Amino acid sequence: MCNQCKPKYYMTTAIAYASGKPHIGNTYEIVLADSIARYRRMQGYDVFFQTGTDEHGQKIELKAEAAGITPKQHVDNVAGEIRRIWDLMNTSYDKFIRTTDEDHERQVQKIFKKMYEKGDIYKGSYEGMYCTPCESFWTESQLVDGKCPDCGREVKPAKEEAYFFKMSKYADRLIEHINTHPEFIQPVSRKNEMMNNFLLPGLQDLCVSRTSFKWGIPVDFDDRHVVYVWLDALTNYITGIGYDCDGNSSELFNKNWPADLHLIGKDIIRFHTIYWPIFLMSLDLPLPKQVFGHPWLLQGDGKMSKSKGNVLYADDLVEVFGVDAVRYFVLHEMPFDNDGVISWELMVERLNSDLANTLGNLVNRTISMTNKYFGGVVTNAGVTEPVDEELKAVALSVPGKATAKMDELRVADAITEIFTLFKRCNKYIDETMPWALAKDEAKKDRLATVLYNLTESIAIGASLLEAFMPETAEKILAQLNAKKRTLEEMDQFGLYESGTKVTEQPEILFARKDLKEVLEYAEKFQAAQKAAAGEPAEEEKKEDAEPVIDIEPKEEITFDDFGKMQFQVGEIIACEAVKKSKKLLCSQVKIGSQVKQIVSGIKAHYSPEEMVGKKVMVLVNLKPAKLAGVLSEGMLLCAEDENGELALMVPEKKMPSGAEIC
Repeated sequence: MCNQCKPKYYMTTAIAYASGKPHIGNTYEIVLADSIARYRRMQGYDVFFQTGTDEHGQKIELKAEAAGITPKQHVDNVAGEIRRIWDLMNTSYDKFIRTTDEDHERQVQKIFKKMYEKGDIYKGSYEGMYCTPCESFWTESQLVDGKCPDCGREVKPAKEEAYFFKMSKYADRLIEHINTHPEFIQPVSRKNEMMNNFLLPGLQDLCVSRTSFKWGIPVDFDDRHVVYVWLDALTNYITGIGYDCDGNSSELFNKNWPADLHLIGKDIIRFHTIYWPIFLMSLDLPLPKQVFGHPWLLQGDGKMSKSKGNVLYADDLVEVFGVDAVRYFVLHEMPFDNDGVISWELMVERLNSDLANTLGNLVNRTISMTNKYFGGVVTNAGVTEPVDEELKAVALSVPGKATAKMDELRVADAITEIFTLFKRCNKYIDETMPWALAKDEAKKDRLATVLYNLTESIAIGASLLEAFMPETAEKILAQLNAKKRTLEEMDQFGLYESGTKVTEQPEILFARKDLKEVLEYAEKFQAAQKAAAGEPAEEEKKEDAEPVIDIEPKEEITFDDFGKMQFQVGEIIACEAVKKSKKLLCSQVKIGSQVKQIVSGIKAHYSPEEMVGKKVMVLVNLKPAKLAGVLSEGMLLCAEDENGELALMVPEKKMPSGAEIC
């Protein structure tokens, strides 16, 4: 099918902030996007896949100043490093945009002016608390324990002249769009968070220019101002494909907009599902079809810190495990809606079990037996048994199942489906025992059929695997001397041409790793990070130690005093934000056969979606009281650290709702 006949599919990642080298958690997004892009191409789409770098802002200006170089030199260095890693990970992007590109900067100036002339942007002044890392202003009421609600860092008072965007002008229209397009924000938990926490309480006007630093795109009609980061960064999705504010947009833009998918981290979902759609409405452009906020890939041993030496980078992991093993891990280990965990230990475990054993050993055994028993020639002798039909059924069902998962962006589940086929192949070897068949000359044709069925099944699985592990898929197909199948061709079993000869010497796809050796190797990376970071500051050393807290003791109580309090295990069956409060959540808690309504000041620490399903410890017989006009009939027990972070107290073991805490 020619490209003009194919349906278009325009997808983007968030553009990486050019402040420093991306770690493996940052790299996960581009690999995830690449797997989707490759699979869409296999489905017959004409894909345009864009990524890039976000290169303006105060944080970059300060980093460049500290390094004694210009901001442009700094972002040139970092953008080059980011692109190197994206290429190392074998990602098939079509466009790498930089927000310092001249055509982007020119269009941003025109966009800003158009919005201003339309009356959507006005000049004012801003006074509030400013977070430099997030480049965000906050009011006192929005702070959490006096710190930035997004990153938890310190904020400083700031006041400056600024231009503002009238967000409320388009809020009702956006709410209606979200309600009538349930696929727009995914997963659904992200949609609920945006509606309940931001849109429904009412939007504040957004600061869209700054005067306190210079590293940004100048407002061309007021050169004291530079365009604020989000208006600059978000518009890359249209400028990168040739949008022109004067109406002379490129053929590429006219073909591809609106975007089919914006793939972003869950931490920037607000900017992409509130700010960005409203900017597009102001420009009279259609909204993207879907914004998917993926979860985070976290360290297995806690917060990343160079002084601890535990930051994982893609190139370091690739040096040990290879590109496709790293791609497999970050894609397979990430749940659809929850954070995933990565560590050296987990990488070794997956490499040895899934890649070396399940996949690598299967391919090696099949080719080796074909060479040993038939001189490398694969022949379908047509001697079938019922067990063959079971293998064929799995081989024919997996493509449809994997595609259904990919259509929902459930990438980890799609990979699991493919490995179901490889596991079934290994079971088929155990069931048919080719080595036993080889001992009986009368069963030679049956042996040939078994090896043909294995080769055909592996060819189907390898073709599906290309989107996730492209180099591995290519190697497998080359060793089988097989062509990559299209999805349509996977509807048939038996397309592998009988009489084809496989490679004489199968390549080891994945060599098993010794955990001890890998951990020794990892220590080199950790030592290098620590050396580069220097000795950790006293504050970091304290963070490394197990924290303890001393609090002011209260008056002693007797056992009888304690006996008056009734504590039980409760299960939260529903939860919502209290509309009149920025801090309160209202939970419906099942305690035994009854349900109590409990209001808690934990909104800054838990979303309503996170609360549902939790087993919690409840003070049941607390006298009911109204909080923000809502009746509360008990208290959820929490622990609080020195930074004001709260954690719900939950049973250590599985306990039924209503169990007494004594």
